[in-house]
Amino acid sequence: MKQTLKVTGMKCNGCRISVENALKAVDGVNSASVSLEKALAEVDYDPQKTNTKALCEAVDNEGFHAEA
Repeated sequence: MKQTLKVTGMKCNGCRISVENALKAVDGVNSASVSLEKALAEVDYDPQKTNTKALCEAVDNEGFHAEA
């Protein structure tokens, strides 16, 4: 399943990498690509293993904010 998340709080490429790594670390995520310029994260995941809430929580735990 593909999901686009709006991510706020990113200010640099390091922030982008932190968000991307946090999403990739969630069990069930196949791929994650984050755009600093668009403030969006594109995530491909297995809905039987994770969900949008878990993805947003992973980003929030890194000090940023994500919403679907």
